[in-house]
Amino acid sequence: MVSPSMKRDASHGKDAKRKAGVEAASLVQSGMVVGLGTGSTTAFAIEELGRRIKDEGLEINGIPTSFSAEILAQKNGIPLQRLADVAGIDLAIDGADEVDAGRNLIKGGGAAHTMEKVIDCCATRFVVVADDSKVVPTLGQGFAVPVEVLPFAWTVVRRQLEQLGANPELRFGAGKDGPVITDLGHFVLDAKFEGIDDPPLLDRELSGIPGVVEHGLFVGVVEQVIVGQSDGSLSKF
Repeated sequence: MVSPSMKRDASHGKDAKRKAGVEAASLVQSGMVVGLGTGSTTAFAIEELGRRIKDEGLEINGIPTSFSAEILAQKNGIPLQRLADVAGIDLAIDGADEVDAGRNLIKGGGAAHTMEKVIDCCATRFVVVADDSKVVPTLGQGFAVPVEVLPFAWTVVRRQLEQLGANPELRFGAGKDGPVITDLGHFVLDAKFEGIDDPPLLDRELSGIPGVVEHGLFVGVVEQVIVGQSDGSLSKF
């Protein structure tokens, strides 16, 4: 049985995510090309953009970061374009699995971090939305760093991650046999560290491993983080 307190906590978490997503959507102006991130908090931003298109006549084009973001954007009436068809991205809105005070992130719980990183880093402005449970003093203490790898090289990459001090595990799918396959056709190794003291250094080390397509550590690319607090307020840093 789910207790009333657990229901209240879940409701408060959802409200915090909604407030952050709606606030980020308010930054979007007509004529913009907008990167549409993946995840439960960004979903509220996408839904709010759809409402503004319908009710306010907002005119934008979206660039989705995943198949799930594409489907949600289409459901909400957001016109979409391919990355190759635009000159640039004005604003990207995306979520995070963890974010620290330096606006460094871990992303990739949904295995979409490669497309997310390309689109988010192409944007003139990159804004992150999160609820307060995602803000941490040190990255990596509670969440592994997802590392997208070429399937034939995953064992080689695993050994290299172990040499960096990680405990890497191949991510397996739910409801299917075998590993998770990303939208780009690759495997994901979840590299668990006991805290990441130097995110820029680890960023470079992970990127230098042959066989790594991309990793979920985002360093030095976020302009602003919008946080929905459990008390109903918003904070920004």
